[in-house]
Amino acid sequence: MELAAKLDLLRRGTAEIVSEEELAAKLALGRPLKIKLGLDPSAPDIHLGHVVVLRKLRQFQDLGHQVICLIGDFTGRIGDPSGRSETRRQLTEDEVRENARTYAEQVFQVLDPKRTVIDFNSRWLSRLDFAQVVELAAKTTLARLLERDDFQSRFKARLPIHLHEFFYPLMQGYDSVALEADVELGGTDQKFNLLMARGLQRDYGQEPEVAMLMPILEGTDGERKMSKSLGNYIALRDAPSDMYGKVMSIPDRLLRRYQELLTDTPLEQLAAEEEAMAAGRLNPRDVKMRLARDIVGEFHGAKAARSAEEEFRRVFQRRERPEEMPTVRVAPGSRRLIELLLEAGLTPSLSEGRRLIRQGAVRVDGIPWTAEEGELAPVSGMVLQAGKRRFARVETA
Repeated sequence: MELAAKLDLLRRGTAEIVSEEELAAKLALGRPLKIKLGLDPSAPDIHLGHVVVLRKLRQFQDLGHQVICLIGDFTGRIGDPSGRSETRRQLTEDEVRENARTYAEQVFQVLDPKRTVIDFNSRWLSRLDFAQVVELAAKTTLARLLERDDFQSRFKARLPIHLHEFFYPLMQGYDSVALEADVELGGTDQKFNLLMARGLQRDYGQEPEVAMLMPILEGTDGERKMSKSLGNYIALRDAPSDMYGKVMSIPDRLLRRYQELLTDTPLEQLAAEEEAMAAGRLNPRDVKMRLARDIVGEFHGAKAARSAEEEFRRVFQRRERPEEMPTVRVAPGSRRLIELLLEAGLTPSLSEGRRLIRQGAVRVDGIPWTAEEGELAPVSGMVLQAGKRRFARVETA
């Protein structure tokens, strides 16, 4: 594969690459690169949000490079403070080891085991003596660490920041020094840590790694990042029917994002389908069903995907729905579902629409809607349901 084609492949779906010129230079070296991913062992259930990064790692593997999945068993005793408004509970060694074991089991659903190394950062961090820790701490300043949004906001709010938390980005950066990493992947919330690693590698006389920042995938609510704690996640361990149903529940406006980050569908095809959906020539439900089938097929096989789709169709067809229902004409264009319910005469107020969504009583084409402020673009033939008995078939003006 030509260098330009490799860059096009690796560029797809990334939020930022620091820097593309350095990545091109490393790819041109003609040797297998060391591609690093740090894994926080505090949450062992891998979901589709993690898969966004794992798929990028697999692309590197398919190009002949080696992936190092680094389990942060030592840093896990501190916990990544990124995005935190309070100090994390420190995990015990037994908790970290058990979580790490389940991580290792799951990553091979995406990665090639032959080109994957599972490592633990306790291998070098636990051996640093106090003099070496002081030497590492001398590589940065307190002002630099306080540039982090999470530390800065806690400092301004006079919330506790414990001294050991400042060592997290230093230790994560030192991991790249110990591994002599060529490229590191992480979510956009990891930018500070990855840039710290680049600086430390320079300080230790190494070429800085390329930092590839991947988007944070929104969960099924369409609003917040996919997270087990928020209950809006789609786990790799979900049963095929559950995984299929959860994919079908994502807001239509996230279709393109999920397809681009979680499938290999050509970008030209995605753009054409997006245009067709906006013009009302293509029902988003059909695109979403293909997406659900592709995702279930990747993790459970084509047969399980077909069975999950058949089950979904049966459940959808059995839903109690009146043979006759009012047809309402609405204006085209994306807007909040609560506004669309009000426009269709299904709710007397926006607040009533929010209340029904919280209760799980709102469905779009039979699929539960969970995002209180979520938006969608109405399509002719779409069926809205508010409560048990209020239905309306939508026609766009």
